Amino acid sequence: MAEPSKVIHVRNVGHEISENDLLQLFQTFGVITKLVMLRTKNQALLQMEDIPSAISALQFYANAQPSIRGRNVYVQFSSHKELTTMDQSQGRDDEPNRILLVTVHQMQYPITVDVLQQVFSPHGYVEKIVTFQKSAGFQALIQYESRQSAVTARSSLQGRNIYDGCCQLDIQFSNLDELQVNYNNDRSRDYTNPNLPTEQKGRPSHSGYGDTGMHGVQGSGARPGGFSQMTNAAAIEAAFGGDLPPGITGTNDRCTVLVANLNPDRIDEDKLFNLFSIYGNIVRIKLLRNKPDHALVQMGDGFQAELAVYFLKGAMLFGKRLEVNFSKHPNIIQGADTHEYMNSNLNRFNRNAAKNYRYCCSPTKIIHLSTLPQDIIEEEIASLLEEHGLVVNCKVFEMNGKKQALVQFETEEEATEALVCKHASPLSGSIVRISFSQLQNI
Repeated sequence: MAEPSKVIHVRNVGHEISENDLLQLFQTFGVITKLVMLRTKNQALLQMEDIPSAISALQFYANAQPSIRGRNVYVQFSSHKELTTMDQSQGRDDEPNRILLVTVHQMQYPITVDVLQQVFSPHGYVEKIVTFQKSAGFQALIQYESRQSAVTARSSLQGRNIYDGCCQLDIQFSNLDELQVNYNNDRSRDYTNPNLPTEQKGRPSHSGYGDTGMHGVQGSGARPGGFSQMTNAAAIEAAFGGDLPPGITGTNDRCTVLVANLNPDRIDEDKLFNLFSIYGNIVRIKLLRNKPDHALVQMGDGFQAELAVYFLKGAMLFGKRLEVNFSKHPNIIQGADTHEYMNSNLNRFNRNAAKNYRYCCSPTKIIHLSTLPQDIIEEEIASLLEEHGLVVNCKVFEMNGKKQALVQFETEEEATEALVCKHASPLSGSIVRISFSQLQNI
């Protein structure tokens, strides 16, 4: 069987089979984000929201032959990991549709279903909204009652900003016929069925931001002073030359980050330190005992906290999609249930801060290992990391007389787990340091 993918390949799709037929076959297993009909090949490619949804579907149909209109269809994981715009172009070719696929660029503030409904409802009755985090960024599917409303909304809103200077809308027509919404919460909403469950009761919606609300947030990015007020202004200037990464304002002064949807069986304070220390120095960390899947992380300053929120929002770790937002708490009060890291020599930004800022990015499939033993070989590195996922490629090299390595995993989640579990671990007398690489391949 092919490696699991959120893209499902369907064969023996006769001309009598419609897109809606395929959606009905799979939508009970999760949100379907894209569908491409390959009519000339009697095939289809269908993308689920995530890999577990696709696995559930294929496990079910391994024991029950799927059939549509009396015709057996055959399903397997696709070699595609994600359907690209090029793949989609085999579908409707931007034919007007009542469902819009919206990508939000330069997202400096969290976008909820309610915000999207306020933006899109002036152009017609919005029936359903589904949001998700993709490699392309934050995306949403918005279903109108009529196709004309969707056409009007796209014409009016394409390229516009939700807030001044950020959260730019990139809008395409989806090739789906109907959205399947299972829960009414801050990530999905069916306005035609208000009685749907919320999925997880008591789940916080964008903690921290919810305290201030979205009112008047447009002007908050224009606060004078900016990042030049911060203690590490010189390092930031050296790293970026005044041109901050897209989506980073440099004006945030909140140092504490709330992390939600953690896997409480796998996470601990040191693992959180290993991940968040990529974006700045860590002062202290607290796991919330009354909410085992929540933690507070206090960063060195507001700029470092903003980097962490921006680059880690929606990252996958231990089978969970992280929710990372600014906390309403300005700092974490030291106590018996906090772990202190202020004086840790593993904080990355005490030395070479400018270089570390330049290397900040979202989790990638490739990790960079440094401070390795001089006699290290690739098999040793693969052996150290293979418990966390499939090592696709591994390359040891020398830089300034010191051994380093690049390791490529099949997914970002596997690479993230390897970094979280193995950064700062001992190897033949050396302490291995791990960060994400921005290379596309090795």
